[in-house]
Amino acid sequence: MQTSALPDLAHTAAKPLHWLATAAAMAGVVALAGLLQPRTATATATASEQRTTTRHGAPVPAPDPAGVDFPLQCGGAGTTVAEQAPGDLDGDGRPETVAVVHCAAGSGTPPGGIYVLTQASGAAPRVVATLVDPADRKTVGDFAVRDGVVSATLLGYSSLEVPRCCPDQEEQASWRWKGQSFVRSSGELVRSV
Repeated sequence: MQTSALPDLAHTAAKPLHWLATAAAMAGVVALAGLLQPRTATATATASEQRTTTRHGAPVPAPDPAGVDFPLQCGGAGTTVAEQAPGDLDGDGRPETVAVVHCAAGSGTPPGGIYVLTQASGAAPRVVATLVDPADRKTVGDFAVRDGVVSATLLGYSSLEVPRCCPDQEEQASWRWKGQSFVRSSGELVRSV
């Protein structure tokens, strides 16, 4: 066996300082990953959907998602309404509110849900439909309510090996009220990052 003319490599004689430097570098990477999030969600509604009125001409307020008990299992962390948009989705003259909601995680990218809220006269707002279930492990990007259609960009993961900070799939989806329920139409997988 020949001996090498080169000095020993640094990793063959690692000292505690080397391990400390590696741990600090990894902590920096994890902290940076917590700060990087998918594109900011935006919600919009058309002017006609924002001006729904009663028979007497007074505007009917859209349901307020504050205080609504959303069907999320957050383990005591609470929920965050990330975005909301009003619109008369079923054509009854009263606006509904579409809300993008996720668990109030301190960092990372928690999966979100899209919920439709309604409110009868004098009653508290309530969830009447779940368009995206957080169990599907999707993050909601841009979403809008226009002309009775809810549209959203859904971000997801192609496999369990993809880091949860960085979705690698994007899908466009939309929902429209037909008869007694919301019907989803979705495009192909728009892109795989």
